[in-house]
Amino acid sequence: MCFPALPGNTRSLPIKVDRPVNASDPHVKAFAEIFGDPPADFAVPVDWAAVESWLGMRLPADYKAIAAAYGPLDIGAWLWLHMPCVNRGWFDYGTWVQQTRRNAPGVLPFGATRTADTLYWDTTASDDPDQWPVVMHCQDDENAGRDPWRRFATPLVPTLARLVADGMRPVAARSGMQTDLELTPWTPPPRRPEPTAQQRAALTTGSGLETLIALVPPPETPALGEHNWDWLYERLDTRLPGEYVRLMERYGAGSWCGWLRFNIPFGEGQYALAPWAEWYTETYQGQRAEFPEYHPLAVYPEPGGFLPFADSIDGDQLCWLTEGATPDDWPLIVVPRHADQGPPLNTDLTKTLLEWLRGRYATEGLPPLGRRDEDPLDYIEFEPYDAEPAADDQ
Repeated sequence: MCFPALPGNTRSLPIKVDRPVNASDPHVKAFAEIFGDPPADFAVPVDWAAVESWLGMRLPADYKAIAAAYGPLDIGAWLWLHMPCVNRGWFDYGTWVQQTRRNAPGVLPFGATRTADTLYWDTTASDDPDQWPVVMHCQDDENAGRDPWRRFATPLVPTLARLVADGMRPVAARSGMQTDLELTPWTPPPRRPEPTAQQRAALTTGSGLETLIALVPPPETPALGEHNWDWLYERLDTRLPGEYVRLMERYGAGSWCGWLRFNIPFGEGQYALAPWAEWYTETYQGQRAEFPEYHPLAVYPEPGGFLPFADSIDGDQLCWLTEGATPDDWPLIVVPRHADQGPPLNTDLTKTLLEWLRGRYATEGLPPLGRRDEDPLDYIEFEPYDAEPAADDQ
């Protein structure tokens, strides 16, 4: 659940000092008075000049001081304070900032909660970043159709102080979301190259796989896995649509725009296509038995059942309905996680993907990518997964 909106200024809140504070920075001292001194091994090097140059704006001094002294934090076992750092875990600061800034213009993210809320600074409130008030987007309220924004009216440290006064635990620990931290400063991602004339043309005209390739160049080596198509067909007990085969042979497994993920087709890991499809359809069957009104579809290998092959970061599933004379006749369908089941899509896979990238197609579970004032070529991309050796190469 979200904490309620905070009234007024909280700078004068009384704060209990539980431990001696050794840090000389006033922002670190104020934070430490609430949450304790930074352990010696929490500090993470940050090139703030590079980070601020990449963001195109200065950051609040209290955030920079706290992040540098403590590293990424799990605050109150509820709130994650993110920061630019190098890690081998699944969290990437640059990708997270870019995605969340697209979702909410005029604000800059710095944290998240365990209930899928995002914390931002309102960068429109002042030219001085030290005066930026904290705002929070509450996912539960958005799902319920309510105003999702909580406006705290205070900068970072006073807001954290008030959250503690309102019941958040006054404890801080190294964030488990950012594991395997490396003691080197985070390097901002390279700026995107200017779109080519071919990309500009493919954004508005053309169809089919060749147009998709012109719009989003595929990787040199697609990530397919250690087996082959015959292995996959035997595992699934069916062939798959030729359109999907051609798409995967050019792009392989990976993530489209950080949202839509195509699983590795020839793999045996938990998230490879066949294991994931088997797990998800079995799970859906169990949910259908208990809540049939919310799970109306048959599942493969039931006649006409759906077979998932890609998913969103929110858990929506892109599937085929296995009905028709051949797999090439299978219609697409999205099984949304947070909405009622809709009808099959009226477009094939390549057209659906192409029109979605262009910003012309959206449905539950496959929402619009950007805003009307954005150029899709500023965010359209395909991020391939690491390639695995084919069976013949081992």
